[in-house]
Amino acid sequence: MAKKQLVCALLWVLALIGSIIEHGGAASDFVKADGTSFAVNGESFYPNGFNAYWLMSKGSKPSEMDKVSRALRQASSYGMTVVRTWAFKDGGYRPLQSSPGVYNEDMFKGLDFVISEAKKYGLRLILSLVNNFKGKRQYVEWAMQRGENLTSEDDFYTNYLVKNFYKNHLKTILLRNNTKTGVVYKDDPSIMAWELMNEGRCKSDLSGRTMQAWIEEMAGYVKAIDSEHLLEVGLEGFFGGLDQDQEAIRYDSFASSRNVGSDFISNNQILGIDFATILLYPNLWIPHADDATQLSFLRDWIDSHSKAADEILRKPLLVTEFGKTSRFAGCNGVDKVAFYRTAYAVIYKLIWARSACAGGLFWQLLLPGMENLSDGYEIILSDCPSIANIISRHSRLISSLNGPSLRGMTSTYQ
Repeated sequence: MAKKQLVCALLWVLALIGSIIEHGGAASDFVKADGTSFAVNGESFYPNGFNAYWLMSKGSKPSEMDKVSRALRQASSYGMTVVRTWAFKDGGYRPLQSSPGVYNEDMFKGLDFVISEAKKYGLRLILSLVNNFKGKRQYVEWAMQRGENLTSEDDFYTNYLVKNFYKNHLKTILLRNNTKTGVVYKDDPSIMAWELMNEGRCKSDLSGRTMQAWIEEMAGYVKAIDSEHLLEVGLEGFFGGLDQDQEAIRYDSFASSRNVGSDFISNNQILGIDFATILLYPNLWIPHADDATQLSFLRDWIDSHSKAADEILRKPLLVTEFGKTSRFAGCNGVDKVAFYRTAYAVIYKLIWARSACAGGLFWQLLLPGMENLSDGYEIILSDCPSIANIISRHSRLISSLNGPSLRGMTSTYQ
């Protein structure tokens, strides 16, 4: 009997190991939302990193794949832990998806490579699945080519055929078997979260009801396929129409006045949405304000949304994009340096206070020689010593707050 029990136990262990290998790691390796915080294996995890939308495109070209490796290795050496990037390129030149359901395998292998390199360097990914800008329009144009009578890019949210095109993309991404790792995307804990849309807006319905219904539908669809990964909407932080009669608008008068058909509170309260996001671009949103006013706006914007996430949403908040162009010497301008110093100080203060604000990702990281992708917001660490030092110091501080097994996870590559 003892031998039989031992054999059964060994078979169970082997089955468990096989399951872990098949799914790319135990389910507990996934980043989870724990109240207003993030956790991995029950240990605190504070996301800290950057945006690099270009990773898949570069990773799909043999002559430029090294840029992906160099960027991720460099970020890891600075102590960063999360990168947000695109898992879409709809139509146009070298697309991921050239027409509904038709994918460029070379481009997809570029995304496979990005995920495998992120894992190699101890980074986790937030993968955005469609763009409010151009992406919506492309999906609508595809439907029109199939005979649909559509008049607005916002038909993206309501047309049955368009929604099915998008759901097919979701399913294709989630069920993709990574050619580099052999792990299906939905089973890969190197992916921290899915993002439904980058900066989703619906100006044709400022009540917010159209986007609310779309998010509810798509969140349910994603979670039915993948219950392990976190999911977020991709919002900028505007409160919008659904909250106009609620006390929530008291949190930020600017956010409630910029109605673009999204709604920070209602959209993030949807079942299946695991954490809230905001973006931060004072020079775009209040362009005529002086530097001091913009820094004050920065503090108020993060503070007010963190408070709303704490008191109403009861979910973590992540600043998924923040950045500034400089009026002076590019990334070495005193205004840009002050912006980064203040942004990181506010984020760290809120993390230290155990508020809902759990971290931030700057826009955007480039490497030397990639100036053709310059948008004025880029950070090339070797060219931006002051900001590089600010990022390095912040990374060390954040790392000290992570759970023991999550500290120094990138030290091998320094």
